[in-house]
Amino acid sequence: MQNQNLNARLAAGAVLAPGVYDALSALIAEQAGFDALYLSGASIAYTRLGRSDIGLTTYTEVEDALARITERVATPVIVDADTGFGNALNTQRTVRGFERAGAAMIQLEDQTFPKRCGHLDGKTVIPAAEMCGKLKAAADARTNESTLILARTDALAVEGLEAALDRAEAYLEAGADALFIEALRTPEQMRAACERYAARVPLLANMVEGGKTPVQSAEALTELGFRIVIFPGGTARAVARTLQGYYASLRRHGTTAPWRDGMLDFDGLNAVIGTPELLARGKAYQG
Repeated sequence: MQNQNLNARLAAGAVLAPGVYDALSALIAEQAGFDALYLSGASIAYTRLGRSDIGLTTYTEVEDALARITERVATPVIVDADTGFGNALNTQRTVRGFERAGAAMIQLEDQTFPKRCGHLDGKTVIPAAEMCGKLKAAADARTNESTLILARTDALAVEGLEAALDRAEAYLEAGADALFIEALRTPEQMRAACERYAARVPLLANMVEGGKTPVQSAEALTELGFRIVIFPGGTARAVARTLQGYYASLRRHGTTAPWRDGMLDFDGLNAVIGTPELLARGKAYQG
């Protein structure tokens, strides 16, 4: 159902998807009214490991996070599957597992392993033919054709814009349902990507605060031609900044009183997560 919903939403227009990293962040994003969510591999590394996005997260860690999110929310989830966590056969296992866990769209990229954040320097990419094989393997592995495959290329930083656009073309021919040309550096590069692909396939724009790509609004990006706009790491960055302030205040004052207006109280959080409804449901099973 979630993947069908994403197909319908993309057919109707552009989708804005905030980054999430666990069931609570996904629930709050859903309550805010977003049409899709983006499970960021980087944010899992940030929040679960307290580490950088340099290929440390594993298939099972992402699958677990995805399953917990889709069990809690109905909003379609786009999941970052990195490189597929290995070769074409590993990619097939990843696609099967993520599809079972409820993914509406599965993102695969052409970096070598271990990969790194698309906005860090020093990336390397596998041959385009190898990536095409992985995309074909991914398409063969899914059991529902409405589960979408998003092909990401990181070749711009390594081989230049034209090579990246050519790779995207090959990935589209290999069976990708949507394209993601990572770390476009200028408005001109963004327009070039849209001119070539926007009329043919959903194109994703990745907004990273402080990253390589100029940050623009979803409305402006939609006008350019992008149909999927993600702010994948902003959630973790906002949470980190909030926690810095909260912990510093608690350490300084020895009480949460100065933060009372900036936080939920006990009942407030229980209202967000649906505790009264859950308890009421439990009573229905009592004798």
